[in-house]
Amino acid sequence: MPVSYRFNFLSIVIHTKKLKLFRFHGRRMSTAPTPTYRDAIDALNSLQTNAAVLEAVRAAGSKLNPNAIPEMIDYLRRVGLEPSQLNNLNVIHVTGTKGKGSTSAFTDSILRAARPGWKTGLYTSPHLVAVRERIRINGEPLSEEEFTRYFFEVWNLLQNTKCEAATTPFMPNYFRYLTLMAFYTFNQLKVDATILEVGIGGRSDSTNIVPKPVVTGVTALGYDHTRLLGEKLSQIANQKGGIYKEGVPALTVEQPEEGIFELGVCAVEQRFTIVDTLPSTIQLGLAGAHQRSNAGLAVQLVHMFLSIKDQSYSPMSVFNTSAAASAAWDGSEIEPLRCLPTSFLDGLKNAHWPGRCQTILDPKLEAMTWFLDGAHTQESLACCLEWFVSPAVGLPVSPVSDAHPLRVLIFNCTSGRSGVDFLTAILQKIEEQLTMHGRLEKKEEFFAKVIFCSNVTYASGNFKGDLTSAAMSTTDNFNLKTQREIEAAWNKLVPSYSGTVHVLPSIEDAVEEARKTLNVSVLVTGSLHLVGGVIEVAGLADRALSPKSCQYL
Repeated sequence: MPVSYRFNFLSIVIHTKKLKLFRFHGRRMSTAPTPTYRDAIDALNSLQTNAAVLEAVRAAGSKLNPNAIPEMIDYLRRVGLEPSQLNNLNVIHVTGTKGKGSTSAFTDSILRAARPGWKTGLYTSPHLVAVRERIRINGEPLSEEEFTRYFFEVWNLLQNTKCEAATTPFMPNYFRYLTLMAFYTFNQLKVDATILEVGIGGRSDSTNIVPKPVVTGVTALGYDHTRLLGEKLSQIANQKGGIYKEGVPALTVEQPEEGIFELGVCAVEQRFTIVDTLPSTIQLGLAGAHQRSNAGLAVQLVHMFLSIKDQSYSPMSVFNTSAAASAAWDGSEIEPLRCLPTSFLDGLKNAHWPGRCQTILDPKLEAMTWFLDGAHTQESLACCLEWFVSPAVGLPVSPVSDAHPLRVLIFNCTSGRSGVDFLTAILQKIEEQLTMHGRLEKKEEFFAKVIFCSNVTYASGNFKGDLTSAAMSTTDNFNLKTQREIEAAWNKLVPSYSGTVHVLPSIEDAVEEARKTLNVSVLVTGSLHLVGGVIEVAGLADRALSPKSCQYL
């Protein structure tokens, strides 16, 4: 018999243009409707900060909340957990500007391959198609039923408790809520290991309330969220290095001098290690040369983790299916792993992270291929174009061949990011790649069609529930203000462009326009929200989200 949960909120569910209201009262009632996944998504979306508030914060000069950590601890206690209990989740904490999601995916895949008998939890953001993707157990997103259960258990605990500090908002915002739910879920399921990806920055991030992770890592630094984190790389590094904890191994990859110095300062009392990039001879499940840095960091994170938490661990040992052991690590320095065991190699090869340098054949049109990458910084866009503008991807295999599918770009950028800077980075990297590969094509004519669209999912103006974004200005969306600005930037940067430029109000419109071109390669980039919307609208989910999608390449 289904359990009726306890609610104090109004859930609005829309069915065929009729508004149906479910009111949940503050007592247990067997006659109350059983909450659905849609109810959970509607309630979650009510926690989003709307566009007007965000714009006011930006105008005032947005800064990180100085009370972010105490407030998050307040919420944690209201759901029955103390920060010290999070240590039992055995956390691998990962941040960085680019590659932190991919590194987390590599880390999870390696750990599951090395210890298949363990239960692993993975928390990442954002999601592509369904919110459930953010919270995974053994590599799989929570089911709709599981998500709904844990969502409302957390919701009810918050609704029936009070904040300790009068200044703490009664309910956490969208990201904080999901972070809290991840902690709660992993604790309920008693995971053996947790891979925790930071949302923004690190020092003040909602994930940074774990007193003592097992190991911490910082991926490549770059310039993003500069209004919050600072304009200088040293300032950004200081925020990222805020996840380093006393007595916890602190890892990073090769960084610019300014960044590595600041990370070293943050890690002064920890064992600070700069890890090597993996050689090209090692097969990776994720495409792109930049993934070798992410994979190298993931290898050392898992190596350090197992060295500390599993007394039976030996880099060359066979699979161990025992539960995580309470190892008597003496705090001495752990040498980096130089020779990778088979389980690590399997984990690297089988890693799957959708929407990052991903190639998918269209399920409807035989001669149409989608190239998906959610790059949303100048540095990550350069990596994206380095991947796409290469032989056997966006270029013919042979430099003497002129035959190739027409290329279409679908692009958008969000959150106050500069379309001019992004397009400049794209065009510059195209030119560099064409020159490097000895191609005679001009960067200005590389794409036969360019489409700038909003992140609104459907042509009707509606969003898929999981993809709803209150942060988008309704007025700006209606007038396509951002997309018009990007179009103007393109026309200024490429005044001689002979292809067609389209400014479209929705992702559905963009997909429809792209499908008008026969024998085509479509690059979708600039926003993970955009990539997720394309996966949804173009019907790519079965192929893009499944680890077995490689069969469609």
